[in-house]
Amino acid sequence: MLGFIWGQLRGRAGRSVALLAGVLVATTGFVVLTGATTTSRLDVTGAVERNTRAAYDILVRPNGARTPLEAERGLVRPNYLSGLFGGITPAQYEQVKEVAGVDVAAPIAMLGYSTSTVPVRFDVTRAVDPSLERQVIRLNPTFTAERGLSTAPSSPRYVYVTKRPLLYPEWGGDVDVPSSPYSDGRTYKYDEYCGQVPREVLPDGRSEPICDPYLAVRSGNAGQSSERENWSVDTVRLLPDGRFEANRWLPGRAERVVTDQLVVTYRVTVPFLLAAVDPEAEQRLVGLDDAVTEGRSLRLDDTTTETSPGPSVTERSVPVLSTSRPYLDVTVRSALTRLPQARPAGLPIGELERTLGRATGLGVGTEEYTLTDGYRDLLAKGISKTGCCTGELQTIMQAGAPEYERLPDGALRAVARPPFDHALYGGESALNLHSRPWLADDNGFRPVTALPQPPSGGHLQLRFWQTVGIFDPEKLSGFSDLSRVPLETYEPPRTDGADERSRQALGGRPLEPSGNPAGYLSSPPLLLTNLAAVPKLLEGDVTPTRTAPISAIRVRVSDVAGYTDRSAERVRLIAERIADTTGLDVDLTFGSSPAPQTVELPAGSFGRPELRLTEPWSALGVASVITRAVDRKSLVLFGLVLVVCGLFLGNAVSAAVRDRRRELAVLACLGWSARRIAALVLGEVAALGLAAGLLALGLAFPLAAALDIGIGWRQAVLAVPVALLLALVAGLVPALRAAGAHPAAALRPLVAPARWVRRPRSLFGMALVNLVRTPGRTLLGAGALAIGVTALTLVSAAAYAFRGAIVGSLLGDTISLNVRSADTLAAVVTVLLGAGAVADVLYLNVRDRAAELSTLRAVGWTDATLARLVGYEGLLIGALGAVAGAGLGLAGAAWLVGGLPSALILVAAAVALVGVLITCLAALVPAALLRRLPTARLLAEE
Repeated sequence: MLGFIWGQLRGRAGRSVALLAGVLVATTGFVVLTGATTTSRLDVTGAVERNTRAAYDILVRPNGARTPLEAERGLVRPNYLSGLFGGITPAQYEQVKEVAGVDVAAPIAMLGYSTSTVPVRFDVTRAVDPSLERQVIRLNPTFTAERGLSTAPSSPRYVYVTKRPLLYPEWGGDVDVPSSPYSDGRTYKYDEYCGQVPREVLPDGRSEPICDPYLAVRSGNAGQSSERENWSVDTVRLLPDGRFEANRWLPGRAERVVTDQLVVTYRVTVPFLLAAVDPEAEQRLVGLDDAVTEGRSLRLDDTTTETSPGPSVTERSVPVLSTSRPYLDVTVRSALTRLPQARPAGLPIGELERTLGRATGLGVGTEEYTLTDGYRDLLAKGISKTGCCTGELQTIMQAGAPEYERLPDGALRAVARPPFDHALYGGESALNLHSRPWLADDNGFRPVTALPQPPSGGHLQLRFWQTVGIFDPEKLSGFSDLSRVPLETYEPPRTDGADERSRQALGGRPLEPSGNPAGYLSSPPLLLTNLAAVPKLLEGDVTPTRTAPISAIRVRVSDVAGYTDRSAERVRLIAERIADTTGLDVDLTFGSSPAPQTVELPAGSFGRPELRLTEPWSALGVASVITRAVDRKSLVLFGLVLVVCGLFLGNAVSAAVRDRRRELAVLACLGWSARRIAALVLGEVAALGLAAGLLALGLAFPLAAALDIGIGWRQAVLAVPVALLLALVAGLVPALRAAGAHPAAALRPLVAPARWVRRPRSLFGMALVNLVRTPGRTLLGAGALAIGVTALTLVSAAAYAFRGAIVGSLLGDTISLNVRSADTLAAVVTVLLGAGAVADVLYLNVRDRAAELSTLRAVGWTDATLARLVGYEGLLIGALGAVAGAGLGLAGAAWLVGGLPSALILVAAAVALVGVLITCLAALVPAALLRRLPTARLLAEE
C-alpha cells in the first residue's frame, strides 16, 4: 500500500505539490500566529499596564453629580471639578478612608473664584518729549483673549508728565479724615471725587490737585464697574537729569520713587479658582509638597487667621499655595499718543474726562503685555504682603457646569448664556476692592452664582488669601501621560480645532482659558488651602457648602501597581464598598484614558467666531476593552486561517478524487473494498500532511525571527500533529465519497443540468447557470474567499480604524490593537488561499465541461469569448465571497470595537473590492487553459 501511495503522489506531482503547499501554509501560519498571539498580548498588556496607572483609581462625587451624558457614553468631562461645589460631608470622607483596601483618600473642596490683580506694565519712556514742560501720554488699551479672537477696547489711561514740582500726600491709611498732610508740610482738604492725589506747584507758588478717578473708584465698591470702564490719570515729574519721580502707594503709607524709565503699571482683574485639600493626602497622592518651588508647603495646622485692625473691622486671612503657572490667555495692547497741549491740573473729574478725551496729539507707538508676563513679575517680587501674592474673598464666585445639545453627527454643542448678573461682583452686601473682569461682559456657558458673605451686623468683615508658597502643577507626580488628562485635578484644559476653519482661526494653537468665570474652558484650581481652614472661612454662611464642603474624593487602592485582571477586580470591589457605605456616586477611573469629543462653541459677543473643538474627555474602562479586543482579534484570525486552509485542502483533495474517478472505479471493479479505497486516499493525504508538518517545523523559526516573534520549541513541534490532523480532516469527506461511489459513476455525466434555471440569453447569464449547476463547489470557493476577506477586513480595520474607533482614546491611539506583521501576513495568505480555491473551482469546471466548451469552440465561439465566460464565473464567485466576507468582517470588527464607525464600513468596502480583483486575477489561470483543450479528441469521445 505504501509503495502504491508513493507512486500515486509521484505520478501526479503537480497536484501533490499543490496539496503539500496548502498544508504547509496552514501549518506554518498556525505556528507563527500562535507565537504572534503570545507576543502581541505581552506587548499590549505590558503597554496597558505601564500607561494606565493614574494618580487615583476611583473617583467619588456627590450623589447625582454624574450627568446623563457621562453615564450614557461612559465618559467624564474635562475639569469635572469645575461646577462642582461641595456635596460630600466630612463624615462621608471618614467613611471612605475606613474602607478596607483604600490606600489614599484625597478630598478636594472647590470653594470658588477669588478676584486678584495682575500687573500690566507699559514702558512709555520713548513716548515722552523731554523738551516739553508739560505733556500727557494717552494710552488706549485693548484687551484680547482666546488666541486674539475676543477683543474689547478699554477706556483710555493717561500719564501726566510735568517738569514742575509736585506735592505728595503723606497718607496714613485712614480714608475717613477730612484732610491730609502733604510733603510741603501743609494740610489740604480731602476731595471725595479726586481722592488723595498729587498737587502741581504753579509758578506763583499755589498748587492744584491732579485728579485720579481710579483712586475714587477704589475708595468705593470697585466691583460695580468693569475694568474696561475704568480710566485713570497717573502723575509723574520729569527731573532735570531726565529721570522720573512718582508716588507709589504701599500698605499704610506712600513712597516717592525715582526711575530712569517711565513704566506705567495697571492692574488687571483675574479670577483664580480656590480649592481646599488635605495636605497630607495630597502629598501621598500627587506629591504636592515636592512641587513647591518657593516658600513653604501647606501644613496640617494651617487655618484661617483673624485680626482686628480697627474697632469695627475684622480681617480673615487664608493661607494658600499659589500656582507658578496662571494658564491665562490674555494680552493687553495699548496705542500711545502724546498730547502736548493737555493741562489736567485743577480740573474736576467731569471736565478732566472731557478735556483729555477731546485732546488731539501725535501717535508715538504701541506697547503689548501678556498677563502671563505680569504674573511672572509678581512671582519675581517674592512672597510677602507687598509682593506675591494676595487676593480678596469678599464675594466668592461659583460657576456651574456647562450644558450641551447633541448634534446629529454625534458632536456636542455648548449652550450659550447671556452675561451673568454683574451685581454679583458689586452688590450692596459685598465690598469688592477689584473691578470685575472684562470678559465677564461676554456671553458665557456656565451659570454663575455668588457665595454670599455672612451678615456683618454693622461690623466690616474683610476676607483675603495670602500666599505662603508657590507650587508648579507640572511637577506633580503619580500618573502617566496617557491617562492624566483630564482626570487629573491640576491639568489645564486645552482644546484644539476640530476642523480646518477652527484651526485657522486659532492659528494652529489650542484654545485656553480666558479668565471669564462663565467661560467654557475653566482653569484648574490654582490656589490651594488647607481643608481645616474652610469652617472658619465660611463661618456664618448659610449655604450647604459650609456643612458639606467636599466636592470629590480621589481614591487610590492599595496593592495595585498596573492594569491586570486581578487589579481591575480589586478596584471594582472596593468601589462597590464605597458606594454601598456612603451612597455617593462612584466611578472607576482605573484603566481610563482621554477620549476626543467634538464640541461646538457658539460665537462670542467680543468677536470670537463659532468654533468646533476637539476636547479630551476621559473614557472609562479603556484598558479592559483593549486587552479583551487583542485576545478576540488573535483568536478570530487563528480560527479563520485554519478554516480557510481546511476548505482549500478539502476542495483540492476533492478535485484530486474527481480527477481519478475512472481509476478508482477500475480499482473497485478489480475487487478493492470501499475501506481500502478510502485508506488509499487518506494515506496519500496523510503523507502530504506529515511532509508539510516537517517542513513547517523547519520554516517556523526563520520566519518568526524575520517577523520579530518569539516561538518556543513546544509551539514549533506542534506543527507536525497539526499538519497531519488538518490534512486528514480535509481528506475525510472526499475519501468517504470515493469509497462509496459506484463503479458505473465513471460513465455518468460529471455535471448535472440545472433544469430550474431559465435558458440564458447572454454570456453573463450563461456564467450564472454554470455556477448554479454545481452549487456545492461554487459555495465552497466563495466561502473560502469570504473567510479570507473576513480576515483581511479585521486586520485592515485594526490597522486603519481602531486607533480612533476602538475606544476613541489616547491610550487606544498609542497602543491600538498592536497589529503585527504576522497578523497581516496571515490575513493576506487567507485571501490568497481563498482566491486559489476559486481558481481551483474554475479549473474543475473547465475540466468537467471540457466537452461542452469544445463544442462551443467548434460552432464558432472564439477563445476570447470562452475566456470571458470563465472570467464572468470567477467574477460572480468573487463578488459573492467578497461581499459575504466583508459583511462578516464588518460584523466581527464591530464586535471588537463595540460599535460601527463609518471608517470600518469604508475599510470593509475597500477590502471587498480587493478580494474581487484578486479573484478576477486568479480566474486568468483556468481561462488560459482553454487554449490547451484537445477539441478534436474530446468531440470524438463524445
